[in-house]
Amino acid sequence: MKHDFFMESEKRIPVSDEVDILVAGGGPAGVGAALSAARLGMKTMIIEMLDCLGGVATAGMMSHWGGTSSSTILPEIFARTAEKGKIFGYEEMNGTDENTIHHESQKIILDEMMKEAGVKVLFYTMVCGALTENGKITGVIIQNKSGRSVIRAARVIDATGDGDVAAYAGVPFIKGRENDGKMQPATIMFKIGGVDYQRAVFPPSFETLVETPRGELQALAREKLPSPAGHVLLYRQTTDGTVCCNMTNATDIDGTNAESVTKALIQCRSQIEPIIRFLREYVPGYEKCWLMSSGSLLGIRETRHFKGEETLTAEDILTAREFDNWVVKRAFFNFDVHNMTGSGLDKTGVQQAWTQQKTYTIPYGCLIPQNIDGLLLSGRNISGSHLAHSNFRIMSICMALGEAAGIAAALSLHDGVALRDVDVRKIQELI
Repeated sequence: MKHDFFMESEKRIPVSDEVDILVAGGGPAGVGAALSAARLGMKTMIIEMLDCLGGVATAGMMSHWGGTSSSTILPEIFARTAEKGKIFGYEEMNGTDENTIHHESQKIILDEMMKEAGVKVLFYTMVCGALTENGKITGVIIQNKSGRSVIRAARVIDATGDGDVAAYAGVPFIKGRENDGKMQPATIMFKIGGVDYQRAVFPPSFETLVETPRGELQALAREKLPSPAGHVLLYRQTTDGTVCCNMTNATDIDGTNAESVTKALIQCRSQIEPIIRFLREYVPGYEKCWLMSSGSLLGIRETRHFKGEETLTAEDILTAREFDNWVVKRAFFNFDVHNMTGSGLDKTGVQQAWTQQKTYTIPYGCLIPQNIDGLLLSGRNISGSHLAHSNFRIMSICMALGEAAGIAAALSLHDGVALRDVDVRKIQELI
């Protein structure tokens, strides 16, 4: 007999912790938020569903920190990464720059930074509900190996990427592109070894064309690789002969749906073998490459866009708008919209051909969700249009958004005011 639902019996859920500021999600935005709040004297906790901090930068094995922003924490990470290289054996940069990610060392670095700042970290922990009272969030319900419990918090920062806390709290949102709801494709990054750096090519964008004796690489990839894979993006790493590959692709994926995420993981992993075969046969310097590892976190580019007090638009970026109430400045990237139906760049996306070379700002209102107090959005889930999101979702800008959220939350408690009433000039003084 089929049952449409099961009625769970009422039960008492213990309160496992009480903090000033709870940060949900340990990716770049969460890292920025937790460190900024703790360094201002707040009792801060960060929860993360994986076994490390850094999100796509570490568990997701992203090749490099793209874009630029006003983040002050990111230069710290770069400096510490260089120091760790003397110990872990990658001090020779091999033609890379400080933006290149050494995944394992940065996991350790972020642990160290949290410990120094006094942040409590809880891994393998997922948000499964939000507590609200009289229109204000007062904590979250979590699930982990210890069971289900509640973390009470005076302020909550949602840095989950998908905005899980905000969704549970009832903040209005749309998914994906405004006209049809389609979301950018998902990717699993993977790393290979055995590359001959003397002969190898490293196309960094969809618009980078590389001529070879067998033909142009992007065209060959579209012809030879299983759809929706079909582009070549290869990035040097600090260890000689190793390359990060951003070439797997899964379209029509909803990163907020478990079955859809599972489908994407299986599809992307199934593409790794044909991609390596392609690299060996068609790409100079890759004839003897071999698989080293793949990311343990699926790269989800786009899901929920929440409604905030203000919404960042593509026009704001194209005109390099300077908001009076900015909390992120010197933001810079392109419209990185991946093809919704196949490989390569969407017709609305611009990478190598990007011409707007001025930086822009992000206003505080984009971090303040509608309909709820005590909660801040941080990272790719802030209030922005689909096209603007393709720019500000880059990790360096997400880090700066997290720092702004952490500072704002700390100031609101210090000054005894609601988050939406924080004096933005005070936030700006600390950025």
